[in-house]
Amino acid sequence: MSTATPDDETTTAAGEGWSEDMELAPVHPGERGDDADGDDRQGERLQKVLARAGVGSRRVCEDMIEAGRISVNGRPVTVQGLRVDPERDKIAVDGVRIEIRGDRVTYAMNKPPGVITAMSDDRARPTVGDMVGDLAKGLVHVGRLDQDTEGLLLLTNDGELAHRLAHPSYEVRKTYLAQVSGSVPRDMSRRLRAGVELDDGPVMVDSFRVVDTHAGQSVVEVVLHEGRKHIVRRLLAHVGLPVSRLTRTAVGPISLQRMRSGSIRRLTKEELGALQELVGL
Repeated sequence: MSTATPDDETTTAAGEGWSEDMELAPVHPGERGDDADGDDRQGERLQKVLARAGVGSRRVCEDMIEAGRISVNGRPVTVQGLRVDPERDKIAVDGVRIEIRGDRVTYAMNKPPGVITAMSDDRARPTVGDMVGDLAKGLVHVGRLDQDTEGLLLLTNDGELAHRLAHPSYEVRKTYLAQVSGSVPRDMSRRLRAGVELDDGPVMVDSFRVVDTHAGQSVVEVVLHEGRKHIVRRLLAHVGLPVSRLTRTAVGPISLQRMRSGSIRRLTKEELGALQELVGL
């Protein structure tokens, strides 16, 4: 199965051939954190880290710093020569967090129906792992989609990001489009937002709306931050709207957009920054 990555933004390491003495620039005293204890901060020059992340050339990045467009750990940087730690520091461009750790990647997949959300399967069924192949080392899927459910699935090798996106305490919203049988009662949105009692406990949606109705079928949009197994299908069946087709269209700020079924794309710097902000990274 194809693993096309039309928006893959992998960049080559910038700065090849630069003089090593560029790494010896001192830290401006005004840019030291309160916990620096008077020691010179270790790390790489901010310009080099930004260039490697694909923000622009070293000269362009210097101009952006001068213009106050770059911040580190929430503080605007306006002097050249700051050292940063790519593993620890949070860098933003025009207020948008960017990923500066070169070994961390996150992808969006439009999972087709019939594919198992697993990296392998001992029954030889088609899996997400088959689709990913050797795209990147250490990729894991974030949460699951049922075998018959299609749509947006995130994959990453950033363990902390994966954990937070999947953990219920972070309440990451997921958006689904469901094709259901019959017409939808006018009070359905109110009922679902108020909460419905299922066998394994109550569930309530963040929002619900009817998208289309035609020939005895309706398409509805459901937004919720639940992660229980088959939760959308069970919820809608419970209120008399059995699901014949289910597609996840968004996870938090990341949307399926117009991805073809079975395609994979790397998240943009802006998308990844929005995800990280959502879960406090």
